[in-house]
Amino acid sequence: MTVQSTTWSARAAQLRPPADAVIGGESVAARSGRRRDSVNPATGRVLAQVAECDAEDIDAAVLAARAAFESGSWSQTAPGHRKQVLLRLAELIAANADELALLDTLDAGKLISDTTVFDVPGSAAIVQWYAEAVDKLYGEIAPTASTELALVTREPLGVVGAVVPWNYPLEMAIWKIAPALAAGNSVVLKPAENSPLSALRLGQLALEAGVPDGVLNVVPGDGPTAGRALGTHPDVDALTFTGSTEVGKLFLGYAGASNMKQVWLECGGKSANLVFPDAADLDAAAEAVCTGIFTCGGQVCSANSRLLVHESIKDALLERVVARAEAIRVGDPLDETSQMGPMVSVEHADRVMRLIEVARGEGDILTGGARVAGAATNAFVQPTVVDDVAPDARIAQEEVFGPVLAVFGFTDEEEAIRLANGSAYALAASVWSDSHSRVHRVATRLRAGTVSVNCVDALDVTTPFGGFGLSGFGRDLSLHALDKFTGLKTTWHHHN
Repeated sequence: MTVQSTTWSARAAQLRPPADAVIGGESVAARSGRRRDSVNPATGRVLAQVAECDAEDIDAAVLAARAAFESGSWSQTAPGHRKQVLLRLAELIAANADELALLDTLDAGKLISDTTVFDVPGSAAIVQWYAEAVDKLYGEIAPTASTELALVTREPLGVVGAVVPWNYPLEMAIWKIAPALAAGNSVVLKPAENSPLSALRLGQLALEAGVPDGVLNVVPGDGPTAGRALGTHPDVDALTFTGSTEVGKLFLGYAGASNMKQVWLECGGKSANLVFPDAADLDAAAEAVCTGIFTCGGQVCSANSRLLVHESIKDALLERVVARAEAIRVGDPLDETSQMGPMVSVEHADRVMRLIEVARGEGDILTGGARVAGAATNAFVQPTVVDDVAPDARIAQEEVFGPVLAVFGFTDEEEAIRLANGSAYALAASVWSDSHSRVHRVATRLRAGTVSVNCVDALDVTTPFGGFGLSGFGRDLSLHALDKFTGLKTTWHHHN
């Protein structure tokens, strides 16, 4: 263990995670008094006993959010004011970066080298970006007769429910709440039951930054109770969700059965990585293939979990991919030399292992295929590469959400496109080729929300993120995200 890793472990031992919900500007226990253990998947140690909220707590949070919205303490303030408060929140996220990074590393098993370098700085940057955008959004004047004046303005929707996953606990929360708050809404955030700690701390920081009481409420609880209560609540105006397709479908049903609230879904993926024979640098491609599937242990909705490679270079590329996969150091996420940590829980690792066992009958496991021997818990799974998978095999169609790469060969461009589009998911894709004409042809025909060319999982706050099909239809990031949290109003003036 490195000196820095020892320092992180010492800091972790001193950490006192938040454990209560944030409702109406106060930290409160669940009204039922129930609590849930938040467990470190890397050690099995209980980090905190977190308030286990249910429908009664969701009611209280929505009531507080509605009261704050109607009061105008946030919704009716000048854009410049909201900008300054959100800039202060960005500063506080940066100032508390080590604490927030530790919370996500301990709670979700994420590498400390990722949470400190990417997740927390990225979260602060996104809040800052939306803060700076608030006072640069203009309305419209429609073309009318000289006796008419038609104004088109964007107004906040009201109360926004946000349900986020456990793979990027802080950053996914920020993706939702930053544009929602920037637009003037009140928010009720339900973090994933496996990783609520950084969201609870975020709720506290928002109050410190000057976000009025009730404007941001953080209510931990499980999906079937707290999540369902938020989805069916008649006083929630919009629901934004990132998570599984199965649960996304539930939220559509909840909206239809309640008040027809807007629902924005960003769901699963089975993203394809296409490598053509005119990709000159196979070493770079192999490195990116491993990055695309083994980052965060494959627990990424846009993970490039299907590798489609031309038969003429397949053996050469796979040799490089397998060598890199076997060299990945799976270990303690607090150790900065670790390159992959545990799954978010032993239960999730069990599910991944069940799908790996299915894969044994569907293809040839070139490397991995087992839990990590000698690990502190059963949550650690080896990077796994499965070759010669049939396009209709379960491992080719079902989202594993783990470090499992399914490999297919193809002989021409048409077959590659057909294989890539042969999934009900359509979130992301990558194309490797040094031919500009090929890249243009292929990218145009791929059904995916983002196509990364000679790279994987290209992502930035300036561009929208989302997909089609079973990957959902929501769009996070960019100015387009503000469309989800505002409604167009026409005000028509008639004069003589």
